[in-house]
Amino acid sequence: MTATAPRLGTALTRLLLVTAALLGTLLAVAAPASAHAALTGSDPRDGAVVATAPKDVNLTFSEQVAMSADSIRVLDPAGKRVDTGEIRDLCSGSVVRYGVGLRSGLPEGTYTVAWQTVSADSHPIAGAFTFSIGAPSQTSVALPDREPGGGLVGTLYGIARYLSYAGFTVLVGGGAFVLACWPRGAGVRPVQRFVVRGWLTLTAATLVMLLLRNPYTGSGELADAFDLGGLKSVLETKTGAALISRLMLLGAAALFVAVLFGTYTRRTDEKEKKDLTFGLAIGGTVVAAGIAGTWALAEHASTGLQPGIAMPVDILHLLAVAAWLGGLTTLLVALYRAPGIERAAVERFSKVAFGSVVVLAATGFYQSWRQVGSWSALTGTAYGQLLLVKIGLVAVLVGIAWMSRQWTRRLAAPAERETADDAEVVEAVESAEADEADEPVEADVPVESAEAVEWAEAIECAEAVDEEQAAEEQAAESVEQATETVDPERAAQLARQRAAVAIARKKRDRDADPERTGLRRSVLTEAVVAAVLLAVTTVLTSTEPGRTEEEAGRSSSVSGSTAVPERPVDIRLPFDTGGVDGKGTVRLSLDPGRTGANALHLYVDRPNGRPLDVPEIKVAFTLKEKDVGPLPVLPDRIQTGHWSASGVQIPMPGTWQIQVTVRTSDIDQTTIDKNVKIG
Repeated sequence: MTATAPRLGTALTRLLLVTAALLGTLLAVAAPASAHAALTGSDPRDGAVVATAPKDVNLTFSEQVAMSADSIRVLDPAGKRVDTGEIRDLCSGSVVRYGVGLRSGLPEGTYTVAWQTVSADSHPIAGAFTFSIGAPSQTSVALPDREPGGGLVGTLYGIARYLSYAGFTVLVGGGAFVLACWPRGAGVRPVQRFVVRGWLTLTAATLVMLLLRNPYTGSGELADAFDLGGLKSVLETKTGAALISRLMLLGAAALFVAVLFGTYTRRTDEKEKKDLTFGLAIGGTVVAAGIAGTWALAEHASTGLQPGIAMPVDILHLLAVAAWLGGLTTLLVALYRAPGIERAAVERFSKVAFGSVVVLAATGFYQSWRQVGSWSALTGTAYGQLLLVKIGLVAVLVGIAWMSRQWTRRLAAPAERETADDAEVVEAVESAEADEADEPVEADVPVESAEAVEWAEAIECAEAVDEEQAAEEQAAESVEQATETVDPERAAQLARQRAAVAIARKKRDRDADPERTGLRRSVLTEAVVAAVLLAVTTVLTSTEPGRTEEEAGRSSSVSGSTAVPERPVDIRLPFDTGGVDGKGTVRLSLDPGRTGANALHLYVDRPNGRPLDVPEIKVAFTLKEKDVGPLPVLPDRIQTGHWSASGVQIPMPGTWQIQVTVRTSDIDQTTIDKNVKIG
């Protein structure tokens, strides 16, 4: 039995369904966990209890961020804003730090710091923490539980990102495939439509991202997409400038497509066509590199380690992806929809694909080292795990491509014969069009013409080869008889049917070639894997790099549990022993407030603030979660109301309970305590 290729409708339907399902799964887990910059420190720290109100609140990030007037908000226990709203740039060298001033005279209680900003690689980040002045208190502040970049807006923005990558791949890869591998394909209508749709997809996705950028990084409300003020603010950012630049470059790309599928196809002089090919190759490469640069200038490559090297490498990586995957999908369209594609064109694409894979391997290795940085991050972070999935998909794709290469070498029909057959079909079509041009066709199509159309469709769709051949002979005989007896109008109609018969015969012969069928199926499989690979790449660009995640984790583990960085732990403990001079306040200071040796100072004050001399004061430290302590400390009296101890050892970080026992007489004493984070 003769092998036949799968029908286009069924094959493409399966491709779209599989791609949509996998893409939906990937985008569903893509998450709003796309925080690329990370908060590595704050002053005061989360959960800190300070003796006096600080003058400002400072935040430290792992990489550069874009701050606005509302990026840092400090709220009192009642939810009232108590910051000045003036963001101060405190960056120094590699330290990225911003602060906001606080109003004077803040009362005791628990304060909430809420922050939201955009990291240098264009992704929104947000968070909140609390600190207390004097003593913790109840707070009525309710912060939104929506993650930045999440919700419906985040989903739509993620889909637009995927479509922009897909459109870029088809536009650049399709144009490169025609110029470098199959020049005759510039005149093939299905290929033209495919590349033009790539341009339309990229343009539409870019416009959608530009409109959604404001709610994506801000409120998260879809209605804000049409806020002109917000759009103006977006245009002033690095990402907004990149999107506008991409739209302008797409205008140049439209000119490239028009010349490629217009002037280029009409050139018959070999020298002129060669010169035009050279010009299109140079101009197309420049435009493609410019469009790829809009991603490199606004995302991962533009920040972090070695951005001057990373951005050109990222551009090369994107161009290689487009040449490989875009050329592959264009080849798939040609195999299913074009009258015929030469074996030589497939072999040329195989060489282009091999070169693209080499470039991908080199640039991908550098990007992996830059973004992951360690073996532990490769397996222990979301970015590293997604990268392993991407590497596995690339390996599968290379294996399938090797199978396609074997099918290409086994094609039954040589290139010369395919070209001759295609020439016959083209000649038949041109003859039909010429006849129709000489004699205008009436709107009312004769019945015989409709029957001829049915014959042509039967030839294409019939499963039995013998029946197809019989139908062809009958159609041809009817065409010849009708040509001799009917008027010129009828002749033009029948000439068109003759061309349809020729095309149907050519398609049937091509579909019956088992080698070509095998090539089609392997290329279709490649396209499915490529679509999934592109989805994984889109998610990867929305995931915090492994190197950044590990560095943020190390910073948090070192300084995150320190109550107040770069200054001692200061707490106030009111007491009342019930006797004479039994009321007062103990001010305790532990310097530097970290594990290891610390200096302890205690000040005992009367209610009026004057020093109070007490007979005895004792301190104990307990880490309940580790069953450590109590560790007693007996401070020495320095002067009235001042007690001190040096070399106080804190063996490990954690939330320690500090107990202070104050004795004001022989029989009057009390014990007071407070929990404090110590790093």
